[in-house]
Amino acid sequence: MDFLPNPLIIPVGIIIGILVAAPVGPVNVLCIQRAIERGFWGGIAAGLGAMLGDGLIALCAALGVGAISGAVKDHRSVIQVVGGLVLVAFGLKLYFSQPRLVPVTPVPGSRETLRDFVWDIPQTFLLTITNPGAVLGLFAIFGGVSTFVEVESYVDALTIVAAVMGGSLAWWLALSHLISRFRHRLSLTRLQVINQVAGLLLVGFGLLLIGEIVAKRLCLL
Repeated sequence: MDFLPNPLIIPVGIIIGILVAAPVGPVNVLCIQRAIERGFWGGIAAGLGAMLGDGLIALCAALGVGAISGAVKDHRSVIQVVGGLVLVAFGLKLYFSQPRLVPVTPVPGSRETLRDFVWDIPQTFLLTITNPGAVLGLFAIFGGVSTFVEVESYVDALTIVAAVMGGSLAWWLALSHLISRFRHRLSLTRLQVINQVAGLLLVGFGLLLIGEIVAKRLCLL
């Protein structure tokens, strides 16, 4: 029966996926902005990138790839600076971008298709895997999973990774659906304000990451 996973792994993994996806952070800010601007599928496209990033980190953690966790710790400063610069770049681009509300029903002759949303997937994936806090946080969560359920085989590991991704996807489905219910009330002026606030938040997150490294370097002088 080794080919059957522990049945408790699935609900535990789903809960982990939701807990990882739900806290407000740079990825959440970008996904929410995309859902407001582009509707349900915009939020889902951005959420898919975050889900894939969480899934990759969870896979490494579940398989016990300590070398990756060690590499993140050893090169945390570099990863954090790169992640901070990426956030600042995304934030500035969003702040100065022209607001637009993509209609739920495509306008005849419009070039808006699902392919226009695909680029959001690698963006949020990159933001997720370059966030050292998210990487170390997932490794820490998986370290404590053994308190509730044992991950004893590759089948168990793959099952909990799939459950984590399922929980993350469920969160983005629910959030994107909720936002799509009221986005029609927004005007372009209000959306511009939302874009600017979201952009400033992303820049703030990025500067905070970079500032932490700079402060640590100054303390060592």
